Amino acid sequence: MAGTSLTFSHDQAEAWDRIAEMLREAGVDVEDGTTRPDSGTRSRVLAVTGKAGSGKTLLLAELSRTCAEAGLAVVSGDYEPKKSKERRTLSILAPTNKAASVLRLRGVPATTIHRILYTPVYDPEYEKIAEWLAEDGERPVIEGLSDVALDRALAFYQTNKSIPGALAAAGLRGSDFITGWKRREDPLDVGFVDEASMLDEKQFEDLKEIFPTLILFGDPAQLAPVGQSGQMVFDRLPEPAVLTLNRIHRQDADNPILDLAHALADPALTFETFERMIEEAARKDDRVRWAQRVEVDLMARSPVLVWRNVTRIKLINAFRAVYNAPDDALLPGEPLICDGIELPLKHRKKRLDLEARGLIKGAQAIYLGPGRRAGFSRLHLMGAEDPQISAASIVKIEKPDEEEPFIPYAAHMGATFLHGAAVTIHKAQGSQWSDVQVFAPDLYAAARAGRNEAGQPLWKRLAYVAITRAEERLHWVVRNRLARPSHELRLDDLKAAAPAALQLEMQEPEGE
Repeated sequence: MAGTSLTFSHDQAEAWDRIAEMLREAGVDVEDGTTRPDSGTRSRVLAVTGKAGSGKTLLLAELSRTCAEAGLAVVSGDYEPKKSKERRTLSILAPTNKAASVLRLRGVPATTIHRILYTPVYDPEYEKIAEWLAEDGERPVIEGLSDVALDRALAFYQTNKSIPGALAAAGLRGSDFITGWKRREDPLDVGFVDEASMLDEKQFEDLKEIFPTLILFGDPAQLAPVGQSGQMVFDRLPEPAVLTLNRIHRQDADNPILDLAHALADPALTFETFERMIEEAARKDDRVRWAQRVEVDLMARSPVLVWRNVTRIKLINAFRAVYNAPDDALLPGEPLICDGIELPLKHRKKRLDLEARGLIKGAQAIYLGPGRRAGFSRLHLMGAEDPQISAASIVKIEKPDEEEPFIPYAAHMGATFLHGAAVTIHKAQGSQWSDVQVFAPDLYAAARAGRNEAGQPLWKRLAYVAITRAEERLHWVVRNRLARPSHELRLDDLKAAAPAALQLEMQEPEGE
């Protein structure tokens, strides 16, 4: 553990040593800070598991730093340098935009799994700028781009280390730099995957094809992907390949939200006793709130977490009614959840464009207004590295007691969206928000149903995932009521939070 200045717990130190040994076999020595070509051909997979607060993210962040110091080039959604035999690579991945953004806020250059499955096709002239900024080339001479513009790009990059942001500072758009995407053909070297409990078997197999050395970080107490019989991909690994972090660290020991999460491990705990624990915690600490109503203001940016779809739909319609939203249109500031992309095979390139830029199933977006063409929407993708896009959209508003959703407007094809003021706890996995509202009557219904998943009562798994989505404050909502909003729907907070990045305009595909 000589490669780190941090003081790890005993279980973290053991995990570090095991990972360092595996990386050394792959030609990466984090102790000496050196790399060499990987002469091996076998696949290496290791999993680090532990509940919230056990230090998985701290370990991942420190490993990422030391691997970069050892000479691994980080391949992210920002910019991918040309492959060379000498350069070894590292990617830090998460299943969703929001999960990746949580890591980036902690200084870890993470991107989405979906993004790494594809490689960008760069404009050769503008790629020279990126190579120069990344210190892989000489200062370029680009027709139509002044020295002043290049100086602006360099000044931005020296401060922010973002190729897209630097190009934007030079006056370029995303479509100037990235001309398309293709499925990745050449493998990379080392992959770290956060929130690995969300991986399905297909994603796992894809990642093993790309990364001969793969390290998973996951929470075994979360909900397994739908259709996997309550199992996560690391549950199928042989025992020596799974490292478990048990200690809850000092910085998290006084966190009442994590205290509640870990209390759910008690097999004798009933739902009623757990609610009394929440009520008691709320009396002592402002980070836990016993809420008599849903705060509508929060729903616009952090959805209410529910178990049942019927609850989700009712809350969404109540949210829209409070803001007097019309039936035939969206209001700027309304939240959306991407439900997939409906494009025929001949528009595969367009699908890759959208997915590689963060518009993947489960992505959270804020509606900014109509696009320049009929059926298009301008959107802010929450947690995406380049958040502002315009895309052909099919928006579905589900109604209580109606089988078919109402579609206020739609393109012929494109990205499909559901409303995002409330989401199921399953869909919330991998995301975190400062304030999280959990709709307790739904969890009570799950407790009454008596269902189990992987040997544990379902309500406990749901409660664990839901409350650990809260970074700062948990609102345990016990009544089916909505508070009045304190202001109209807004967009100014997005402008303040959005990084300087390329504005990406998606062109609507022609024809059917």
